Amino acid sequence: MTRTAGQAGTDSRHHDVIVVGARCAGAPTAMLLARLGHRVLLVDRATFPSDTISTHLIHPPGLAALDRWGLLDRVVATGCPPIDTYAFDLGPFTIAGSPAGVGFEASYAPRRTVLDKILVDAAAESGAQVREAFTVREILSDGSTVSGITGHGKDGKPVTEHARVVVGADGLHSSVAKAVGAVGYAEKPKINAYYYTYWAGLAMRGTFEAYDRGDRAFAAWPTNDGLTMVICGWPMRDFEANRGDVEGNYHATLARAPAFAERVSAADRTERFVGMAVPNYFRKPYGPGWVLVGDAGYLKDPITAQGIQDAFRDAERCTRALDDTFAGRRTFDEAMRSSQEARDAEVMSMYEFTAEFASMEPPPPEMEQLLLATSRSQPAQDEFARLTAGVTRPEEFFGHMKERMAHEAGSPA
Repeated sequence: MTRTAGQAGTDSRHHDVIVVGARCAGAPTAMLLARLGHRVLLVDRATFPSDTISTHLIHPPGLAALDRWGLLDRVVATGCPPIDTYAFDLGPFTIAGSPAGVGFEASYAPRRTVLDKILVDAAAESGAQVREAFTVREILSDGSTVSGITGHGKDGKPVTEHARVVVGADGLHSSVAKAVGAVGYAEKPKINAYYYTYWAGLAMRGTFEAYDRGDRAFAAWPTNDGLTMVICGWPMRDFEANRGDVEGNYHATLARAPAFAERVSAADRTERFVGMAVPNYFRKPYGPGWVLVGDAGYLKDPITAQGIQDAFRDAERCTRALDDTFAGRRTFDEAMRSSQEARDAEVMSMYEFTAEFASMEPPPPEMEQLLLATSRSQPAQDEFARLTAGVTRPEEFFGHMKERMAHEAGSPA
């Protein structure tokens, strides 16, 4: 599992928490814990600002977290345009509505070069010790309990740090999760392969646009510096056949919506193509001396772009649980078990909906009728937009629509 360190007592630990990974889950966790007075070390092998693979769309629940932390104004000040309409072109009809909810009328999609720098700076301002360009080599343990890390900075000099808890916020390939053998559950294989890039001169007018064209789909939304992200997806069964000509298959996908393809042809591509295909899983997010947050503990297909707000809420849950532990209000196991249960209850239905939404299979007749009915009612379209934004839970949306359809048909729900 991990290399065993000397039998150091709690009083000799340099930190209360070491957070491995300083992006959307790790930096807020470090910031919030430091604001509560805990001794926090935040490390990442990257330096900031830097980019990372991401859809980087923040729906209203994520904006609410940024607002609670006093950071939303910094994001807005970067000039990232608001997105007040989500439009889903399903071919025969379109569903277009507002994602407004939890006190916010729009979403934002800041580049990760922008967002992550804001989060890391906020962690440092809150009192966390931040070490960029730091490579973690080993996760240490005192017997069966994680106790710290070894690693090195740019100078290559070996460093050992101890803490009461090590938090893995280091994503899909989490070194912490790997070291402790975190157990997965509710797992699903990779569903789609996605490729994206950025375009200048592709006006979006405050709209997130998504297009479903059978076994292909794509979407576009505005970001910083007048750029628009355009992302295309196809099933994993086509991955090997398509990977040799990403650009050709990308444009072939756009060509399934000729009007949009024409808009792209008049724009200028500014960056290379970036690809991603992720598995879907939950991992048990805690054990003796360790915790997982963000993608390290829970990940799903990016088609609903829930990752950033999920990471933010995970950071808040983790902070509350660890603060309860350090203050003696609950044991570590009690606090973290409650945090895991709250996470799973909050996100499981969206996890299942996302997997179904990403399948690129023709919807069954009942679902097709429900979506058609949604397109005929502006309130229903708004609720669908809120569903995809994570404002409305899937069971609430589908329950409301079935009741509405039954009422219109003159039969009981």
